[in-house]
Amino acid sequence: MSSPDLGGVVVATALPYRANASAPAGLAVDYDAYAAHCRWLVDNGCRGVGPNGSLGEYSSLTDEERRRVARTAIETVGDDGIVVVGVHGPGSHQARRWAEAAAEDGADGLLCLPPTMYRANRGEVLAHFEAVASVGLPVMVYNNPIDTKVDLTPALLAEIAAIDNVVAVKEFSGDVRRVLEIREQASGLDVISGADDVVLESLLMGATGWFAGFPNVFPAESARLFELATAGELEKARALYEPLVAAFRWDSRTEFVQAIKLGMDLVGRYGGPCRPPRGPLTGEHRDQVTADMRRALASLGVE
Repeated sequence: MSSPDLGGVVVATALPYRANASAPAGLAVDYDAYAAHCRWLVDNGCRGVGPNGSLGEYSSLTDEERRRVARTAIETVGDDGIVVVGVHGPGSHQARRWAEAAAEDGADGLLCLPPTMYRANRGEVLAHFEAVASVGLPVMVYNNPIDTKVDLTPALLAEIAAIDNVVAVKEFSGDVRRVLEIREQASGLDVISGADDVVLESLLMGATGWFAGFPNVFPAESARLFELATAGELEKARALYEPLVAAFRWDSRTEFVQAIKLGMDLVGRYGGPCRPPRGPLTGEHRDQVTADMRRALASLGVE
């Protein structure tokens, strides 16, 4: 029996807010706008959405908001795509609770970091993922050694892959050599590209998905890039990819949420502000994101 497939282009969705003096930091989640955004992504060729990731500012949400965001995505996408809910938490008991809620609400899969506020050792990492996977949904573990200070190396992933229901890894180390190493040492895991600025390289080395940031801005073009890469049409894929990479690099920078939301604003969607601790872009960063986006848009023939 084959493992459940969480591949394809799944968008780590940005979350829109509207001004509301009584909401946390004066910003209330705009669930209607979020639903419309999820619908737009799926209608433009993306396979699904990933609510409550870092890009979705999950750590700035109340528990009630976080669950409602996931439910909104699940209800909106329905049978037209997949919803992979972020269940990141400081400990396995919190992450498992979010996994249980996602299962109750009808999610297709889970995305899970190692413990988020503690540099866990090997045994603690394995126990964390075992607890989340015990809920029964397909799990994509998330390797982000930059933020968590825990590196899910190919050798450690070989052990994690033995856990029932763990089916994939979102690989965000930025080291494209990892794709083949993981496929060699943890052959049962699907490798999902987690960093936009190495997505083509990762797909050419055998990654089967893209858990993505900038498809919030360019969904149709991102779906096309994925199709070209997985079909082996390298020349066409490179021609599409190269002018976008300067913008895509912001996905791997500290200000990635603000940059992607600005990108959404620049293409006529609504990105808007972030909740603390994220503040507005500096003038220098805003100018650079705008320049990088203009190059990308010019390559796509968009004014």
